[in-house]
Amino acid sequence: MSYEQVKDLPPAEFKRYCGVRPETFRKMVEVVSDHLSWKRRVSGRPTKLPVEDQVLMTLEYRREYRTFFHLATSWSLHESSVWRTIRRVEDILTKSRDFKLPGKKTLQPADYEIEFVVVDVAETPVERPKKSRSLTTAARRSGTR
Repeated sequence: MSYEQVKDLPPAEFKRYCGVRPETFRKMVEVVSDHLSWKRRVSGRPTKLPVEDQVLMTLEYRREYRTFFHLATSWSLHESSVWRTIRRVEDILTKSRDFKLPGKKTLQPADYEIEFVVVDVAETPVERPKKSRSLTTAARRSGTR
């Protein structure tokens, strides 16, 4: 889903979809576009996605923990392009210090204890080929040294 399809959602639904308010999203787009416009003047090829879609894709990744493959198929990009875009946008937003993007490790509380460990020990039969003398070829003694 591109930004053009999401931008007209009411603020509550927009936040449900992206995880941030529309004002925060616009501020993120402004920070990223300022950085990319400066960087593109120096060198580089223009990106396939507009800045709004790049930020939206990054927020989708952070919110839903989708794989790069799934994001690539839904945005019609290659996995490496998705990875590069998300990495670039996260780095820009983190360096701006205007936004707090916690890492995945900080989202997990440090004082948790494991109470139960569940192990799946169901046995599944594995089909293996039958050993028969006719299927194997024996080496001749004269041919081996």
